[in-house]
Amino acid sequence: MALFGGKDDKDKAEPAAVRPSERVESPPSPARKTQPARETRFQSPPPEVEKMANVGKSITIKGDISGDEDLLVEGKIEGKVELPEHQLTVGANGICEATVNAKTVIVTGRVAGDVTGIERVEIQASGIVDGDVRAPRLVVEEGAVLNGSISMTKKDGAQTSAKPQASPSASAPKPQASGGFATP
Repeated sequence: MALFGGKDDKDKAEPAAVRPSERVESPPSPARKTQPARETRFQSPPPEVEKMANVGKSITIKGDISGDEDLLVEGKIEGKVELPEHQLTVGANGICEATVNAKTVIVTGRVAGDVTGIERVEIQASGIVDGDVRAPRLVVEEGAVLNGSISMTKKDGAQTSAKPQASPSASAPKPQASGGFATP
């Protein structure tokens, strides 16, 4: 019996598509394992992202901050930041009016205060640092602003003798502009 006065479905031939009763599902190939959607949907983030704290754009923190994980600042911090074993990243929207001491410091936003990087300080092209910088390695990209003094000392274990060795050329006569030699 047809609906709406049409012809019976019995008279029509089934299209070339496979009928639902004839569908054959192939078994999953051994090389490709399938997982239920529930397991893949709630995977934990990678370890490097998992241990990073964030200060969002609308957050302002006044006081001392210390911790045992990396910190990304997109908001504002006023005070002191101590992360001697971790990385501090001041994002493009971040403002850090603080004394900073971290293993690695990356500045894309603005820091007003002294910055100490135990291993490294990097000021990216959009970064601004108003304060003294101390680190054994310093990267300042073209366009970055650094207003303050720079002290680049090696780590304590890698320090060399404070006295420079006298070189043999120090006792040699020095040439003069006229081509002669000056006498000591």
